[in-house]
Amino acid sequence: MSNLTVSPPVSPLIRLHANDNVLVAKTALSLGQDLPEIGVRARAQVPAGHKIAACRIAEGERILKYDTVIGMAARDIEPGDYVHSHNMKLVDFERDPAFGQDVRPVDYVPEPERASFMGFVRPDGRVGTRNFIGILSSVNCSASVIKNIAAHFTPERLAAFPHVDGVAAFAQTSGCGMSSPSEHFDVLRRTLAGYARHPNLAGVLIVGLGCERNQVSSLVESQGLETSKLMRTLVMQEVGGTRVTIEAGIAAIQEMLPHANAARRQPVSASHLKIGLECGGSDGFSGITANPALGAAMDILVRHGGTAILSETPEIHGVEYMLTRRAVSPEVGQKLLDRLAWWERYTAGHNAQFNGVVGHGNQAGGLANIFEKSLGSAMKGGTTPLQAVYEYAEPIEQHGFVFMDSPGYDPVASTGQIASGANLICFTTGRGSMFGSKPAPTIKLASNTPMFKRLEEDMDINCGVILDGELDVPQMGQRIFEEILRHASGEPTKSEALGLGDHEFVPWHMGIVS
Repeated sequence: MSNLTVSPPVSPLIRLHANDNVLVAKTALSLGQDLPEIGVRARAQVPAGHKIAACRIAEGERILKYDTVIGMAARDIEPGDYVHSHNMKLVDFERDPAFGQDVRPVDYVPEPERASFMGFVRPDGRVGTRNFIGILSSVNCSASVIKNIAAHFTPERLAAFPHVDGVAAFAQTSGCGMSSPSEHFDVLRRTLAGYARHPNLAGVLIVGLGCERNQVSSLVESQGLETSKLMRTLVMQEVGGTRVTIEAGIAAIQEMLPHANAARRQPVSASHLKIGLECGGSDGFSGITANPALGAAMDILVRHGGTAILSETPEIHGVEYMLTRRAVSPEVGQKLLDRLAWWERYTAGHNAQFNGVVGHGNQAGGLANIFEKSLGSAMKGGTTPLQAVYEYAEPIEQHGFVFMDSPGYDPVASTGQIASGANLICFTTGRGSMFGSKPAPTIKLASNTPMFKRLEEDMDINCGVILDGELDVPQMGQRIFEEILRHASGEPTKSEALGLGDHEFVPWHMGIVS
């Protein structure tokens, strides 16, 4: 967001747009503190990242942040008043989708001049940023088995295979007590297949029980997977039970390891990068620093031919027009609106985020409702045209900025993005989410310096330097892009160093359990 203007260094307030009637507290404000920018004293204590009225806002008047409606005044609000969920309400209103109105041509970097990274090129041309062997369970009943198989491959046992990043087990809790056929059944199979063919996996073993609804044989056939020396399957009831299946799984992985270890990184174009965009534990600074800076990095990535994947459909509710106005066609824009309409039906009658309620951490961080959270969340996608809208875990083939439907729950959204082909995840946070993922690693971006310093062991990039006046949003975007290239080339992220990612495989559970 190039229109970000921060008041002089002595000011504790941030004005995001000239038309805004609220300002954001850069630092905590005390009761009675002089606020010369608006000619009054603070009428309440205001935490950092929260809002304060810049002028009188009458009851029923729209509250503007970034020149965007985030709610209406629930009562008269005076200049210097603290503005949050206690005196503002969420009121839905008509929004013109204006399909394609803001589409601007992308200034693509010529192919010979595009950035590059060191990636693993697979035989079919797909490019990975990591080189794992993955084990998938078709059903919850084989989850313990695949975890035991993976546990066998300790760092000591993998020392002879230095080009293999590890053996990762992707256990899940469904696959049997579910309606089939059903949307849930299709989503689960699509997710498993997306991981099975993921470019960050050099080899795959799928393990089933034998009597589940999600049969391994039909999973493989229905998803167009082909068994080979690097794509193996086991069924516990056929092999001989728990212990025998674990032994057979270990033997299968041992046969894959030399083939996986033969892979080598080589220079490849940044056009092969597919970045899943996530935010979690957001605060009032997320939409000022980390999210727009990540959006600036994605604009750079798109210019270099890469792909940026925005998701978390409930977290664009209220600002979806920011995306439909950038849709390359009315059909693309309408598909996004159709997914939002589906979510409205799906969450009807529930105290869900789509219906306005944000989590405790968001509230404490300064976000009053879903419109305000969505405003920041949508910024991660940058400013380039919206090229396509995909279903959850659907393979993403289109380059450029795209949208993949998903819940706002971070592990579920990231799982879908990785299944769709994301080979890296960029995750912004204001409160400090401790998240990691496999086989695509997660890069975490902090929205503010105090949190970054407090949780530096978990955070990769400090976007709080924007607030500190050290860098502007475009400069931070360039820094993020360069960091992405380094991590794509093999430099471990903080979450990888901590060993995270073994328990964050969470396919979307959306169906009836019986």
